Amino acid sequence: MLHFPVLRWGEPYKSLEVNKVFHFSTGEPIAEVSQANPGLIARDMRNAERARQVLQEISSKDLLAMIRKAGEYFSSAELPLGEGTQTPDDFVRQQSATTGLPERMCRMNMEKLRYVLDEIENILNSLTRGLDLEILSKGYGEEEGLMRSYQANTPVLGMVLPSNSPGVHSLWLPVIPLKIGLVLKPGPQEPWTPWRMSQAFIRAGIPKQAIALYPGAGEVGAAVLSHSPRSLIFGGTATVNQYKNNPAVQVHGPGFSKILIGDDQIDNWEKYLDLMVDSVLVNSGRSCINCSGIWASRNTREIADAISKRIGSIAPLPPENEQAALAAFTVPGQAKAISEDIDSGLQESGAEEITNRYRDGDRLVQQERCDFLRPTVIHCQSPDVGMAKKEYMYPFVSVVACPQEKMINSIGDTLVATAITEDEIFCRELIDARNIDRLNLGPVPTIKLNWHQPHEGNIVDFLFRARAFQMS
Repeated sequence: MLHFPVLRWGEPYKSLEVNKVFHFSTGEPIAEVSQANPGLIARDMRNAERARQVLQEISSKDLLAMIRKAGEYFSSAELPLGEGTQTPDDFVRQQSATTGLPERMCRMNMEKLRYVLDEIENILNSLTRGLDLEILSKGYGEEEGLMRSYQANTPVLGMVLPSNSPGVHSLWLPVIPLKIGLVLKPGPQEPWTPWRMSQAFIRAGIPKQAIALYPGAGEVGAAVLSHSPRSLIFGGTATVNQYKNNPAVQVHGPGFSKILIGDDQIDNWEKYLDLMVDSVLVNSGRSCINCSGIWASRNTREIADAISKRIGSIAPLPPENEQAALAAFTVPGQAKAISEDIDSGLQESGAEEITNRYRDGDRLVQQERCDFLRPTVIHCQSPDVGMAKKEYMYPFVSVVACPQEKMINSIGDTLVATAITEDEIFCRELIDARNIDRLNLGPVPTIKLNWHQPHEGNIVDFLFRARAFQMS
């Protein structure tokens, strides 16, 4: 059986305690994963400064070249995995087997990560606003006759990673060329991407002493957070609330991403139906940038019905099927609890499910070892209906009737807002709205990211602080 070791600053370590991961559908054991413990992390983190030091010994130009080479290895090379090796096709099959994502979505996410690595120089140029990376490395330097100085807040970035979608790993790919080490706690069902990316980095020449990988349970994630001066964590609303006032932790929570259709465009809504469907359905709705709410002042029932016709009949297919559009829920009881929560919300006046008109069978599809939820479209008569503010980890969307003048104050915190409007006053209000993170003005799908722009906070600003500096 495949074995994932702990990676202690690049050195594989097989622990006495292991956790097995299984195929979500067949129950076949796929791999065993060594489990770290908080004490191990506490000992290893005494050497965290060394991670930055070994990266400081390499020029930024050479690191960027290594990162681009790592992208090639990640997507096409046979790389070490435990005592054996892993091809790209192995990676796709194995990742699909434990996460429940269809194989075509695993390939799509793999290509997305390769693109980020290929574009790393342009992405960093954008994130640093054109700053010479050697100034971040050296700590000071002159640009256009002005002295600039930045200090690293940490030698390493600690990360508690999720299992829901491999695409989230794109957020930490710029860290190594900033000469900050990586301390990764992978999600329990998705150790594949952090491990393969680490091996691609190392093969490309990045010092292995800059990378640590600690699989384990919840206390391992807590240890990574407590021992890292700067950390990144993914989680639900409770996680966001727990860390929102902690400046040392950057939290990536639910997206509650939305499409807002202005009064000037709502009568042309059919032109944007493909955009709405893609925003809801791509990646099986698992991403924080998937649309969970479509808001308009009128025609909302027609919109909900049209989307339901397009996605309501979608049913689970085997993961190797190229037409598979739904990911499995691999955690027992999770899909059932979500479906029951939706049914409870539908008891409120003003909320109605539309997809059940076009679905043959129930929303919840229970199988022997996993469950599926079929796409769900809810129509809400007003923003006050509870279902208008819901988000779930599958293709789910509420279509909400709301006057344009009340939208911004009613939508709540929104990671991505696509505003389909040419109303200059409304556009200005959207630009000024502090509850919207990423704003798309015009018909841009919520799932289409510009990788040259920050996502939920600029990682460079999080890892470095500007400071005054003078030298005689």
